[in-house]
Amino acid sequence: MPKPAAAVPETVGQAVIPLVNSLQDIIARLDGDAAAGLELPQVAAIGGQSSGKSSVLEALVGRDFLPRGPDICTRRPLVLQLVRHASPEEWGEFLHAPGRQFHDFEQIKREIQLETDKEAGDNKGVSEKQIRLKIFSPNVLDITLVDLPGITRVPVGDQPSDIESRIRAMIMQYIKHPSCIILAVSPANADLANSDALQLARLADPDGSRTIGVITKLDIMDRGTDARNFLLGNVIPLKFGYVGVVNRSQEDINFNRSVQDALAFEEKFFSTLPAYHGLAHCCGVPQLAKKLNMILLKHITNMLPCLKTRINAQLVAVAKEHAAYGDTVESAAGQGVQLLNILRKYCEAFSSMVEGKNRVSTDELSGGARIHYIFQSIFVKSLEEIDPCKSITDEDIRTTIQNSGGPKGAMFLPEVPFEILVRKQIGRLLDPSLQCAQFIYDELIKISHGCLISELQKFPILKKRMSEVVCSFLRDGLRPAETMITHIIEMEMDYINTSHPSFVGGTKVVELAKHEVLPPKTSASLSGRKDGTIVGSEIQKTAERSQKSRAVFARDATRRATSEQASMEAETSLTGGSQIGNSQVGGNSSSKLPSIIPLKEPPITLKPSETEQDATEVAIVKLLIKSYYDIVRKSIEDAIPKAVMHFLVNHTKRDLHNFLIRKLYRENLLNELMRETDEVLIRRQRIQEMLEILKQAHRTLEELPFEADKIEKGYSLTEHATGLSKIHGVSGDSTNGIYTSSPNC
Repeated sequence: MPKPAAAVPETVGQAVIPLVNSLQDIIARLDGDAAAGLELPQVAAIGGQSSGKSSVLEALVGRDFLPRGPDICTRRPLVLQLVRHASPEEWGEFLHAPGRQFHDFEQIKREIQLETDKEAGDNKGVSEKQIRLKIFSPNVLDITLVDLPGITRVPVGDQPSDIESRIRAMIMQYIKHPSCIILAVSPANADLANSDALQLARLADPDGSRTIGVITKLDIMDRGTDARNFLLGNVIPLKFGYVGVVNRSQEDINFNRSVQDALAFEEKFFSTLPAYHGLAHCCGVPQLAKKLNMILLKHITNMLPCLKTRINAQLVAVAKEHAAYGDTVESAAGQGVQLLNILRKYCEAFSSMVEGKNRVSTDELSGGARIHYIFQSIFVKSLEEIDPCKSITDEDIRTTIQNSGGPKGAMFLPEVPFEILVRKQIGRLLDPSLQCAQFIYDELIKISHGCLISELQKFPILKKRMSEVVCSFLRDGLRPAETMITHIIEMEMDYINTSHPSFVGGTKVVELAKHEVLPPKTSASLSGRKDGTIVGSEIQKTAERSQKSRAVFARDATRRATSEQASMEAETSLTGGSQIGNSQVGGNSSSKLPSIIPLKEPPITLKPSETEQDATEVAIVKLLIKSYYDIVRKSIEDAIPKAVMHFLVNHTKRDLHNFLIRKLYRENLLNELMRETDEVLIRRQRIQEMLEILKQAHRTLEELPFEADKIEKGYSLTEHATGLSKIHGVSGDSTNGIYTSSPNC
């Protein structure tokens, strides 16, 4: 008589796998997104349709409990947790039916079928939603397996046309994770190189480091052939090797042949065929159970530290989100306090972001750094790149000079053209200055949107109203800033201060203009003289000659006009006298009158003519404009940022809090502002549930002992070496944990 199973000592091996089973039950309550990254160590059974997958699982349990048939049987992933216990009773429990025990395994089969039909329909449909079944038995080892739908190529019933690709994608969702041990089931009567299971396993596990091969249906191979080379890994090597099993045939199932009888037949099969002598360690379901248990145990032990880290990290993240949602406040006083706290935190966050004291980013400029960038790298740099004379042509300057002289003309270069033209250039600075203020306004809007995002998420009405109030406040601050900027530009335009110490005028500007206008040789000779008196005298002589030439030109023109007029009068008088004499002498003789000289009418648009003197005056005006523009530009570069900071940025930091309180802290608005949406309430409930689940998972992990000697020891297999019940004819009493298949072994 075998000793009772309770005699098996408590070891880490008996604690680790049940612990992961408990974690699976806990984490299964999380939705898909929350469970991402918490994939637990498990064994996934994959294979083609009718590869014998279900028979292998039933053999591991020792009971017939899975739906069977000629077509696809597994249509939903079945997470099967085998739990070994001391009681002689056997039963199953479904996660979807908590507290209910199924002692009749036929009833378990019907429940699986009902749950499958509920999600996938009753006409061969397939669903990704799991069925979770836990089987308690003294005849099993602690193993967790996932029975996945078999790969099929031809759709039947309600299956879609792409059923094969869908099933392959479903399988990959399980086996792609490093935490998953792949149980690749392949029939021995098919070419192993073309095995669907091994092909998928190679995609997810290219080096074969977490794949166990199972070769089924060894008893129906062609006569004269065997699977010895397969089992030895000579065809497709795998780190964990292969295990060969003999399944119940469909005839056995139809005649209700028990799993125990099938195991006895399997043992007899391997012990009588010489081809499998010496391969007892990789033949039979008992060896598969032992191997799966030990591999899963070691795999779980290796994965637990990383799993614990991931659970802790997610626990911290969920706890942080739960704290952000907080508790529901219903009283008016509580809502008022909550609102004031939000407004205070909001304004503090706003000021901190402007000053660069909160959430300093390492990826990009943010907050106040962006404001500084706009001032220095955009506004100032843009002004420095402007050429004040680029938009003024020489013709514009000549026209302005001659227009300023009126009907008399100008003997000297007047100031009016310079002032007119420089005011025009100063006026061009208004648009970029106002645009700079608008850029800062936009940045403050962005900063306001980044404050208390998580806290305001649960109060959408408050968030919207606060956004409206802040935008209104910033617009009110922008207007005086724009007014001040306009006044600054107008002040510069209203008074042209030519006495500024940095302004270049007088003889110096004339000298510079001469350098630009005179030919290179003359310019070089002038620049080569170091005596400023000589240079000044030359400029003075040139100016005097210019003025004298104009005066002479005016006098000569007057003289010429007078002489011409006198000649015409003399000619007229002479002609007239002659005519009178002739008329007196002979009244019927005719006289010849002088012809009239016509003038051309002036054109509608008059353009000034260009002279050498005009070129000098144009150069002088340009130099004056550039000199004074630089003075004004530097003043503007300094004054505009100060105006924007005073009227907009610092004003917001100082007065936004009081403005928000005046606009929002009102008793008649509290209920509306502090009302949470249904989505927020649902999310808070879900976060609360997630937090409890993760706390429970964390506590479960804390219960695991980590003594190295116990981990190495694992299960004690001196009693019930394979974990399966003793069967008549099966020599399972060997203390080394493997049965004897022949006297030679």
